[in-house]
Amino acid sequence: MMKSRDIQDYSGISCDSRKVSDNFIFVCIKGNSSDGHEYIEKAISAGAKLIIIEEQFLNNPEKKERLEKLKSENPEVEFETKEDNRITLGKYASKFYGEPSKEIEIYGVTGTNGKTTITHLIQELFELTCPNPSESKCSLIGTIGIKDHSSDQYQEIGNTTPSSEFIQAELKRILDKKIKAATMEVSSHALDQKRCFGIDFKHAIVSNLSQDHLDYHRTMNEYMLAKAQIFKQVSESAILNLDDEYYQDFRDEAQKEELAIWSFAINNEAADLRAKEIKISEAGISYKLDFSERLKNRCTDFSEDCEIKLKLNGTFNVYNSLAAILLGVLEGLNLKTISEKSIALNPVAGRFETIYEESKPICIVDYAHSPDGLKNILKGARDLVNNSEKLQNLICIFGCGGDRDITKRPQMGRIAHDLADKIYVTSDNPRSEKPSQIIADILTGIPSMDKCEVIENRATAIASAIKDAKAEDLIVVAGKGHEDYQILGDKTIHFDDREHVRDALAEY
Repeated sequence: MMKSRDIQDYSGISCDSRKVSDNFIFVCIKGNSSDGHEYIEKAISAGAKLIIIEEQFLNNPEKKERLEKLKSENPEVEFETKEDNRITLGKYASKFYGEPSKEIEIYGVTGTNGKTTITHLIQELFELTCPNPSESKCSLIGTIGIKDHSSDQYQEIGNTTPSSEFIQAELKRILDKKIKAATMEVSSHALDQKRCFGIDFKHAIVSNLSQDHLDYHRTMNEYMLAKAQIFKQVSESAILNLDDEYYQDFRDEAQKEELAIWSFAINNEAADLRAKEIKISEAGISYKLDFSERLKNRCTDFSEDCEIKLKLNGTFNVYNSLAAILLGVLEGLNLKTISEKSIALNPVAGRFETIYEESKPICIVDYAHSPDGLKNILKGARDLVNNSEKLQNLICIFGCGGDRDITKRPQMGRIAHDLADKIYVTSDNPRSEKPSQIIADILTGIPSMDKCEVIENRATAIASAIKDAKAEDLIVVAGKGHEDYQILGDKTIHFDDREHVRDALAEY
């Protein structure tokens, strides 16, 4: 693989020249905003001993001449040329860290919504069904961060799916701790940018597909195909949502890779695992499980009368829990234990997170930032209102992110208008865009302003909504969830929806 040295002889690998030190491999990757080829000199100065460039770099005569000069001036440095350095980084990082994913059972979770909750539920299911629940049985790598046990503090990582060398280093760390399983959120961006290259997944879950990230993928078909790339790296099965409109597309792509197909659903009786007799209340959700004959044969302790009770809420969390339970059954987790201990499964921070004080409005903070995500959250909240003798009105506070797909803005406006009794349109993370323009885009989807109020400042919007609400109202603050920051132009400030909700409730 290497010219004169084995990859293990180097001390590290990176595509970021700032992270290079002595005896490193530096992989040049051309991104949207920067090109690693421009930092070769910096990497060499930092101690890189192998530089990997892309073939297209040599198409430019000036760059080719620069490269020849660098070679002559740095005889101790080796150079290699590859066709696609994103793939190269994944391959080399995997080799450098000893191909850890071949010794860990890795469960990839992708889809528009639900990835974070599903991965958390998988981790907790492994712990709850273990004779010693305090053991770390399944590590988690996802949007909020990394943790080896559900009770651990998160190690923040920045992206839903980090870079190849970071993932491989984490998998090696997990393996060294003798943890034999990991569940991992896998974004469409990461798959398209080959950040997961070099990872061997055992199972892949696709939660659903709805409009999001079209500023990047352009069409829903491209978005679907980006997600489906995960199947090329899966060894055993695809776990799919039979109720989702893109089920057949994902099934077709998974079958091309000769994977076993397992399905979950609420509405489709042909699913391998289906929820029936669903009950929703302020305390949570409960449902009974219906199994296909072939899935019954995979259960370690099958029961016809298996009930799941969860502290989570919303119909979308029925789907999320079904996906996690189906994977657990396929991995041999005890079904009776899952049923008995399901009530101990915890909600995820910033995902339908309930903040409640007696004689004050109930507030729900959620990460929903896409049309389907907002619809799911508001439908879940509406179910709570409809099934409660106490709750009266549903109020929604939301905005849309800047520098992202603008076509979803009016859609989200219409969804909020149709499902909530009152809406407050505000800022989210405007980034480089003017908040007023983002709000104007949202308002084009709202047919009437009768129940809509615009308050650009997010903190003021939250405070006003809670101050003006009745104690019997349910307030959904959507868009940021667990995030504790807000991006305004070139500044990032501290901003946590949950803190502002608690402050406003204290003043109520």
